[in-house]
Amino acid sequence: MLKPCADVALVILNWNGVDFLRRFLPGVIAHADGARVIVADNASTDDSVELLARDFPTVELLLLERNFGFCEGYNQALKQVDSDFFVLLNSDVEVTLGWLRPLRALLEASPRIAAVQPKILAHADPTRFEYAGAGGGYLDRLAYPFCRGRLFDTLERDQGQYDDPRPVAWASGACLLVRRTAWQALGGLEPAFFAHMEEIDFCWRLQNAGHEVWYHGGSAVHHVGGGTLPKTNPRKTYLNFRNGLALLYKNAAPGELLGPMFQRLVLDGVAGLRFLAGGQVRNFWAVLRAHFSFYGKLGYWRQQRLAAKPHLRVAQRAGVYNGSLVWAYFARGKRKFNELGLN
Repeated sequence: MLKPCADVALVILNWNGVDFLRRFLPGVIAHADGARVIVADNASTDDSVELLARDFPTVELLLLERNFGFCEGYNQALKQVDSDFFVLLNSDVEVTLGWLRPLRALLEASPRIAAVQPKILAHADPTRFEYAGAGGGYLDRLAYPFCRGRLFDTLERDQGQYDDPRPVAWASGACLLVRRTAWQALGGLEPAFFAHMEEIDFCWRLQNAGHEVWYHGGSAVHHVGGGTLPKTNPRKTYLNFRNGLALLYKNAAPGELLGPMFQRLVLDGVAGLRFLAGGQVRNFWAVLRAHFSFYGKLGYWRQQRLAAKPHLRVAQRAGVYNGSLVWAYFARGKRKFNELGLN
């Protein structure tokens, strides 16, 4: 029989998410299975703190002195949590009955596994996978992220095709169970990312450090998505393009860095021109600003790269497609994960 999850802390980082807390926190409490439930508040200016004190007195509350962003917010919060395992849980996630125990059991079964995510389905349509995580995260050789069940904006229906547990390249920060020892050894999330793609960087660093990252399709949650920034927001465009460059630069193996970086620069230029041609001028400028920001902090990113050795090659890492997702999707018309020829 699976053990209760008393050694797990469910940690929700909140910033002005009072509506999500009111809507989804009761389910988190009901299905905590013995785990601690903690809300770390990133200096919200709405009624979040008042709501927690009034309606959820059993929830532990950590008050952060200012809005640190997603990455440093979690870093600051988890310094104050002494549980053996953490779940980074978005406030816009609806958990389901029995969702936590399979994840906890997987980490108990193998000490090499440091992080795991459940199946993530769209809250608006639970028959489809959700963008941020879906059936487990993958990367192509240029470090473009995709998922089982999601290539770019194409979302598959969940028909049980991705129910099997398996190692992946990255697990979604929307719902991520991680060992405290591994989290502390790596220093948590990269604070300079602020938000977006931070879990991909963290999971890549986990693999470089000799750990495994898994997906478990026997557990499922429903994610609203876009709760802080919608996908079309120029701020999100900026963060995704800047962090995408930093992700590749920080973590790629020496012999697999320069060529992919050059190809990323070309493809980012194409993406920027597509934004401009489509009248999305603010997103076009967001791509330019992302590149200038990356170059401006190149010294910092180089320090982070040097501190993160060793760097595994593509063939040594789980969940990597040794091809170009951009080419497969836009030139060859591959719209589903199983069309890429991956197991």
